[in-house]
Amino acid sequence: MFQLSEDEIPSLVGQMTVGEKVALLSGRGLWKTASIERLGIPSVVMTDGAYGVRYSTTQIDAGDNDEDSLQAFLELVGQQGDGPGGMFGATRPATCFPNGNLLGCSWDIDLAYRMGAALAAECQDFGVHLLLGPGINIRRTPLAGRAYEYYSEDPVISGELAAAVISGLQDHGVGASLKHFACNNSEIERTTTSSDVDERALREIYLAGFERAIERSAPWTVMSAYNPLNGIQAAEHHWLLRTVLREEWGYDGLVVSDWHAIKDRGAALNAGTELDMPESQPRKARLHAAIEAGDVPTELIDAACARVLAFVIKCKMHEKRGTAADLDAHHALSREIAAESIVLLRNVGKALPLDPGRPGELLIVGDGAVIPVIQGSGSATTNPYRVDSPLAQIAKRAGDTLTVRHQPFSCAAQGDMLASIEAIVEAASHADGVVVFAENEKSRHGEGNDRDTLKLAASHDALIKALASVGRKIVVVLSMPDTVEMPWLHDVDAVLASFYAGQGGGEAIARILFGEQNPCGKLSASMPARVNDIPGWHTYPGEHGRHVYSEGIFVGYRFYDLKEIVPAFPFGHGLSYTSFTYENMELDKSEIGADTSCAVRVTVRNSGSVAGKEVVQLYVRPLAPGLKRPIRELKSFAKLHLQPGETKTVSLTLRQRDFRYFDTARSAWVLDAEAFVIEAAASSRDIRLSVTLPCKLPAPVLPLISPNSPTALVFAHPRAEAVLVSFFVARLSISSAEATALLAKTKGSFLGFYDTLSWYVGDSVKETDIAKIFAGLNDN
Repeated sequence: MFQLSEDEIPSLVGQMTVGEKVALLSGRGLWKTASIERLGIPSVVMTDGAYGVRYSTTQIDAGDNDEDSLQAFLELVGQQGDGPGGMFGATRPATCFPNGNLLGCSWDIDLAYRMGAALAAECQDFGVHLLLGPGINIRRTPLAGRAYEYYSEDPVISGELAAAVISGLQDHGVGASLKHFACNNSEIERTTTSSDVDERALREIYLAGFERAIERSAPWTVMSAYNPLNGIQAAEHHWLLRTVLREEWGYDGLVVSDWHAIKDRGAALNAGTELDMPESQPRKARLHAAIEAGDVPTELIDAACARVLAFVIKCKMHEKRGTAADLDAHHALSREIAAESIVLLRNVGKALPLDPGRPGELLIVGDGAVIPVIQGSGSATTNPYRVDSPLAQIAKRAGDTLTVRHQPFSCAAQGDMLASIEAIVEAASHADGVVVFAENEKSRHGEGNDRDTLKLAASHDALIKALASVGRKIVVVLSMPDTVEMPWLHDVDAVLASFYAGQGGGEAIARILFGEQNPCGKLSASMPARVNDIPGWHTYPGEHGRHVYSEGIFVGYRFYDLKEIVPAFPFGHGLSYTSFTYENMELDKSEIGADTSCAVRVTVRNSGSVAGKEVVQLYVRPLAPGLKRPIRELKSFAKLHLQPGETKTVSLTLRQRDFRYFDTARSAWVLDAEAFVIEAAASSRDIRLSVTLPCKLPAPVLPLISPNSPTALVFAHPRAEAVLVSFFVARLSISSAEATALLAKTKGSFLGFYDTLSWYVGDSVKETDIAKIFAGLNDN
């Protein structure tokens, strides 16, 4: 039984040598923390995950001094998970759940929690103490190679789902690592290219999901990112890791680096990255030298050691040796999550669901129907212990009179592609319906590889276009890391977006196709009609080592609303086999004030003929805001299950923060608008109900002024003129009327206030005098 307790931490740290402290703050091998046998300090095991436990027997079980460990790590990161036959190495079979790109479309907190609990059970079974996930970086561009790992373009969904997964893990004794902190949004030169983001966008978009997840779930660790942020390596970013994470948010867990992300070990430790992963002898030597030179304060070293020890003790206290994970139950959960998340994008003339008892022939086209693409590529890739074949699951459901045939078709370039398409078109002409499994080009995405196009494999676009001319019912099932362009969209009858559906995706797709499952997934990221419409497209992927986030706060749907661009499918979109009527919305407030939160009750009816689930989305739209703001922003959501004709009322809460924007001039969250429209919606472009609430401000938001401010800005401050008159009377020994006349001369100048004033008073009034006066006005 594990013996150490947190009360012993100060004593343990006090007994450590410098070498032992350096070892404790560094990894052991690829996936463990260092043990210190002399003091009875054990090591703990961590591994990649987020949507599955990737346990490498060669890297974890074979020892810690493998000279080929770096090569193994690089091969792992660069691998391509092309279906169940991909390169998994010697990894233990585990459940491959739907990836973040699909789980985000569930908008389901309970499902996310259950997935976290299942991952914890497998970790306990394997002897893993920390799972390196979830990843919640904002999907600001669908081209990003790791977009498939992340939940959404919106921080509300990202933060809520992450908190649920983390709670599911940690409530069952396994730590989570919330990552990648922060702005890890591109794989192009990902360890050196700086993500240059203005502070308002950081606060409102890129950090907000992390803040929400930490507030709700207290992850045991936070992982700092590979990339520099505004020119400073994320792992060495004092403002990010100490000012924001520690001081403002009050986070008291462990900060661990991404693997080999640290450039300067002393700087990273000073900034707040306590645990350096994986083990690196050069970095350990540099840290030892920095400590000996006094470059890292002793108290900071000791505090970091204490935090690592607290983490190790927590991991060991919660381990449950002998746990046997129920992989069959987890496979059923994987199927359920996929079925609850797949999005029905298009369904013209009720093309879906299919009738399994109808006589005729159903043609299934594409290799993806037999060997599905279930996950993305890179360090998170999971070795699935079982994979559902979509074709097998479809055939299983066909009645005696429905014949199911399959025509193979690869997404790889083919010399005889035209002949293959002609043969499939000929087969389709004799079928009653066609289901096409289409996918992105392999090896054009994943960790280390951003996409350079939103197109499907060229052969698949050509195939779908050809099939659309046959005059048969055409259903397209898309497997993709993020959105794709669909030039054939209006020529087909139905489209299902399965993203990366995990090992149970084949069963989930079959359920939806035949109506056993009413689709209820909603897009958690907008789908632009073309690559040129992506926000920030004109500055992507950056140049000369800097990537400017030129869209600022206008990410995803915020940008499409601002520019009045019609996306292929809007944020929050998803069709159902039933219909929902929004009947009533009630608010418990009649106005919004400085300290106001607001409870919102929305009543929804299933006005169709089959049971289904609806995601009620609550948006806030400011009227006449003080600073430019998005047209509307998601602030809360809930998922309701309704029988035909059933009515339910859901209660949602809008917090004080939900009405504010971040004012960088004040470094504060500011309430400033004439009113707010509260909108209940089925998507960001499908607003069903709205109520307008006036905004009561406790005092006007005054401009911050300085000696260089334009005169118009100075005189916009209600107290500036009176204070200046009093000052001039005293300093210049003039009358109040003369002082007022002097100020009148400065009005209308486009120059800065002091430059204008000096034309009339010379140096008899110092710039420092004006700066002191204005500082007092700003403070009051």
